[in-house]
Amino acid sequence: MSRKKRYEFNARTLAYEEYRSPFRRRLSKGLFLFGLSLIASIGYYCFYTQVLGYDTPKTAYLKQKHASVTSRFNLLERQFQQNDIALRELQMRDNNIYRPVFGMDELSEDVRNAGFGGVNRYAHLEAVSNSTALLDAVKKMDVIYKKAFVQSRSYDEVSLLAKRTGEMAQCVPAIPPVALEKVRLSSLFGYRTDPVYGGRRMHQGIDLSGDKGEPIYAPGDGTVVTVRRNFFGYGREIVVDHGFGYKTRYAHLQTMLVKVGDKVTRGEQIATMGNTGKSKGVHLHYEVIYRERRVNPLNYYNEDVRGEEYKEMVRPK
Repeated sequence: MSRKKRYEFNARTLAYEEYRSPFRRRLSKGLFLFGLSLIASIGYYCFYTQVLGYDTPKTAYLKQKHASVTSRFNLLERQFQQNDIALRELQMRDNNIYRPVFGMDELSEDVRNAGFGGVNRYAHLEAVSNSTALLDAVKKMDVIYKKAFVQSRSYDEVSLLAKRTGEMAQCVPAIPPVALEKVRLSSLFGYRTDPVYGGRRMHQGIDLSGDKGEPIYAPGDGTVVTVRRNFFGYGREIVVDHGFGYKTRYAHLQTMLVKVGDKVTRGEQIATMGNTGKSKGVHLHYEVIYRERRVNPLNYYNEDVRGEEYKEMVRPK
């Protein structure tokens, strides 16, 4: 449909002619309408967002995306916390149950929580704006992975030793080092009055008194690591390393029937009872050392193992 034409009377030509608005006027009118619409739009935007408190579609979309990402980060944080708690429980069981059972040293916190050395692994994330939450999540993930890897390696070691339980059972010092019916328990493990110097001192083993030359046997398989002769202290002394964290010491001996490096088996005679070193009578000073700490030997052998049963376990030379 054609637009209506406007006519004006031309006094010079005495005729009606089609009226054409000047370009400048049309331009100014257009600019005025544009400005008016712009002002109206701004006013509407301010009223919509400031007065009514509504978000624009784009802002609402961005807020929704931000809420979704934040929710995922919060879920990830809870998962990190749960995994960290589970790992701590595994570490506690590993250090306090599994590793000690097989005579293994516990893994220190320094080993379990060791960081990553070398170059900065997170430089590419630090350059991203507002990357704090992402950077924190990636670091926590790396820590969890590292702890899990260390724990996995520890379980591999425990599993390997678990397959050697038969060997371990044969190495633990589980039988008396002498025939109990032929000796007397003359001194217990713990504090006592020193028989030579007097005063209260810690006695690191037990004393078994008997006749000179009484046979002494290895209570478990192992390797002789010390054969020593002293005029004082332990006198003639033997130390056997049984592996799995166990060692045994035999002191004040009369004769020593093994040398350093010898492999001995449970029940094999290694020495005879004597009265050498700091000693006031014929006896065997017997120690059990577990993970470099002296422990009570009475906790390791059965005192009911006597007579024929004991004879079947030992092999006198």
